[in-house]
Amino acid sequence: MSETSPKLRAELEGIPTYKAGKAAPVGGPVAYKLSSNENPYPPLPGVMETVTAAASSLNRYPDPACLGLMQELSERFGVPLSHLATGTGSVGVAQQLIQSTAGPGDEVVYAWRSFEAYPIITQISGATSVQVPLTPGDVHDLDAMADAITDRTRLIFVCNPNNPTSTVVRRAELDRFLDRVPGDVLVVLDEAYREFIRDPEVPDGVEIYRERPNVCVLRTFSKAYGLAGLRVGFAIAHDPVAAALRKTAVPFGVSQIAQEAAIASLRAEDELIGRVGSLVCERTRVVDALRAQGWTVPETQANFVWLRLGEQTAAFAAACEQHGVVVRPFPGEGVRVTVGETEANDIFLKVTEGFRKEL
Repeated sequence: MSETSPKLRAELEGIPTYKAGKAAPVGGPVAYKLSSNENPYPPLPGVMETVTAAASSLNRYPDPACLGLMQELSERFGVPLSHLATGTGSVGVAQQLIQSTAGPGDEVVYAWRSFEAYPIITQISGATSVQVPLTPGDVHDLDAMADAITDRTRLIFVCNPNNPTSTVVRRAELDRFLDRVPGDVLVVLDEAYREFIRDPEVPDGVEIYRERPNVCVLRTFSKAYGLAGLRVGFAIAHDPVAAALRKTAVPFGVSQIAQEAAIASLRAEDELIGRVGSLVCERTRVVDALRAQGWTVPETQANFVWLRLGEQTAAFAAACEQHGVVVRPFPGEGVRVTVGETEANDIFLKVTEGFRKEL
């Protein structure tokens, strides 16, 4: 038998494995998972019934064009069908975007730290990551990102709000940045947490896209809509980009159950607004409590908070787990903590109070 192995692409060497939020151990002492920015509420009214009905046709392939969902999105956002594309969560669509724009020799620019899938999907494509450090306040440094553009730049990610630091860029600074970006460079506004924004100065990416042909907006049903387990996201972009996304989509990638659940979720808008409002109120309570304890907490417009802990990060994450909550540590930097159930947030705040006293 030959001892040689199949030749694989060199670009795959050294790709970091995506680190999902740690789950609470089954049967263990941990009661709450605050590590993945999941919605603590169950699916919206009508969704479970829709999913159950759709499950009866599991022997059939889903609609590869997601036409029903596309039509619903077209009406909801007031955009042409030809400006829409779907995928397996917004991260799936993000990977399609890089496949459509960048390969070996090309560059993808994004802030760092930001969504940890960006370096992975960039390296898979064979393109080069250009990571631009955040400001000391953990915000995108848009001036530095504009300075980083070269003739090899093909795509720029702007994660707004930024994951994991929860910070945002506002309309005036985003417009200045976009004015500096060449028209042949695609700017992707990754708005996975858009529904949680309450700052009126943070622009809706869909309005930006209407004015700029080189802007694409990413959205997901995983967060506010509570469909993280079904993997359905979408992009809004002008014709050439949206068409490329549909070409690079995995055939039948979005299940029929996911499509039907997304449609039902869009139709439960009133309930969604109420739930998001409750989470935003809880977010305010958590942030106020942390600041009262003496923590420096960036203004958050997402469903999570960021604590910069440096070398204390691992110890803090361990303390949280010992008390019954799992958070998402970024070793040597800080922790991201989802705003979850009131009971979970209360446990988290007890840990922060005790840990603060020991610093």
